[in-house]
Amino acid sequence: MPDSYHFPALVLTVLLLPAFFQLYLRFRDTRTLLWFLGFFFASIRMLQFYNLGWWNYTDTTVHPWIASIGQASILVSSGLFLASLSPVGFRIGRLRILYAVPFTIPLVAYAFLIYGVYGGRSPVGFPFLIFPALGGLSLFAACAWAFSQRGLPRAISLVLCITLGAAFLWICVRVGGVWPLIFVECAIHSVTALLVFYVFRRISPGTILASLGFLAWSLNVGQTLPFFQHGEPTIWAIRAIAMSKVLAAIGMILLTLEDQLAANQEGHVRERHAREEMEAYGRLDLARRRVDDFDRQATLVCQSVVANSRFKQAALILQQSNAHYRLSGAAGFDDATTNALEALATRIPVGSFLDPGTSPAAVEHSTALTLDLTPFLVPGDDLSRLKLTTVHAIPPRGRTSAEGAIFLTGVDNPAEPISAVDLLPLEVLASRLQSVRSQTMMLEKLVEAEKFVGLGQLAGNVTRQLNNPLTVILGYASLLDETEDLNPQAHKAIEAILNEARHMRLTLESLARMSRPQGDQIAAISVTELLNDLEQLHRSEFVQRSIDFRVHVAPALPRILGNAQQVRQAVLYCLQYAMDAVEKLDTTNEKTVRLEAVAENNQVQILVAHSGAKFLVPARAFDPFIPEPASDESTSIGLSMCASIIRENNGKASAVNFEPRGAGILLELQAA
Repeated sequence: MPDSYHFPALVLTVLLLPAFFQLYLRFRDTRTLLWFLGFFFASIRMLQFYNLGWWNYTDTTVHPWIASIGQASILVSSGLFLASLSPVGFRIGRLRILYAVPFTIPLVAYAFLIYGVYGGRSPVGFPFLIFPALGGLSLFAACAWAFSQRGLPRAISLVLCITLGAAFLWICVRVGGVWPLIFVECAIHSVTALLVFYVFRRISPGTILASLGFLAWSLNVGQTLPFFQHGEPTIWAIRAIAMSKVLAAIGMILLTLEDQLAANQEGHVRERHAREEMEAYGRLDLARRRVDDFDRQATLVCQSVVANSRFKQAALILQQSNAHYRLSGAAGFDDATTNALEALATRIPVGSFLDPGTSPAAVEHSTALTLDLTPFLVPGDDLSRLKLTTVHAIPPRGRTSAEGAIFLTGVDNPAEPISAVDLLPLEVLASRLQSVRSQTMMLEKLVEAEKFVGLGQLAGNVTRQLNNPLTVILGYASLLDETEDLNPQAHKAIEAILNEARHMRLTLESLARMSRPQGDQIAAISVTELLNDLEQLHRSEFVQRSIDFRVHVAPALPRILGNAQQVRQAVLYCLQYAMDAVEKLDTTNEKTVRLEAVAENNQVQILVAHSGAKFLVPARAFDPFIPEPASDESTSIGLSMCASIIRENNGKASAVNFEPRGAGILLELQAA
């Protein structure tokens, strides 16, 4: 007969469906979507099961297929609720399937067969075996689900699954009909009530109402008991079951709101911590006049990261002037790990390191990457032994490549996943490091340029002051050399004076040229012709010195914009430096000088390399006041003038060291 509670329960449940859908659209939470679908299918069951007077489809003999749809809907609904609290699945290829699917499908088939085909009564004979078989399939899927789920402890899950499954099969065999399905529905709701407390792990209005709702919903199992058919408890139990849907729906809405409120509070805490962290990094005084001094404070930066971020270990590698990375600082690591990271940094290639797409993002909406160190390890590497093969990496990215990286590991509270808010202050710090370091490089180059201007002025003054006395010395020495009554020893001494005076004049002319740049017109120069002419004119000099001179010019090189005489002189200065460097080698070492030219982007790069000693400080190779071991004083001045000439021609000169030995000068000039 109709009950006054049925219609209000149905209306309230249907009215709460838009609330669930709105919460899903607002927060995009899969669990909320499953709850919406669960109550949607429960509403279908309520429409079929409730006797509203003018609406009555409760008679399964008159409407068997409508009854099967109603029973299947409530089974799907209960499966969705259980899956929302234990969303464990398996994969078939790329497709991920929840265990709720193979668990529910046999039960749905059971409902359609028992209601639609057999009218709510178990068949006799062989067809009866279909129903225990379907129950067995569902029980097998439930056991696999219990074994894989991460909610309740595995032992408790398996015991519950086997116990309830055995009861289901016993009811199927002894009672038959639709009662096994009613039992399964109630059993799932009871387990759902238990999982609400276990998953959310709190006592709140949401957990209490949701659990009470599902427990009241599971009272439907009493329909299998004889005393449930008559008396006052039957009416109140029916009313409790009817209102249980509304109670469970309200509880789940409260759970969603409680979770979002907790997430908002946690977000505020993280944002406040991020602001404090950025303020701490902002108090770091990073400004320095030299790049070397800037790199020395890397350990201080890493200590600040460890003190203020969620990471307890940090390392900073930076690109050096020799086009290699170097571990500049670290904090939180032991000595063995620090030494292993220092060796690792030298093996990292500069070209494609941390380029976009080479490593997966650490979190969404973040520039931090999850870096696998395995490709950079060597057999027996200490990092493999120490199990440090994956780090979070934040690159201070320059115009063309990563100028280094902040390595982060050792997360505080590993159970809480890293978020974009946790990494944001470190990304800002990486950007600031790159910006300040670039400014330091520009400042250092500016100081160097000013120094060269002062050197040019000094060279001009020295040239003017020494030219006149040097002319007198050369004149009188030439007159003395022409005197016939001098003995051979005197002639030898005069010849030595003349040679040194001429060498001094050449040096003064070079100094004068550096202080007074030539005013020839800028034109498009053929690098191929220029280098081929140099090879033909000076190869004999290399042969006389027993030096292997190798020239490689890439085909179809573009022309460059510059002064041909000046560029030729700059290359000659580099070749003279290379010859002086390899001449100091003993006979056991190969004496090689390489002259190469290639096109790179919109530039032509000319490399003069040798197999001699490396630069002590490549960044200061063009400083005439710091002579290198491979050069004498005149060669140092030649390299300084080479750098000055290349700058005048809108180019760049840099010094590089090679492994295991050797060095070179790289001249980069703009293509025409």
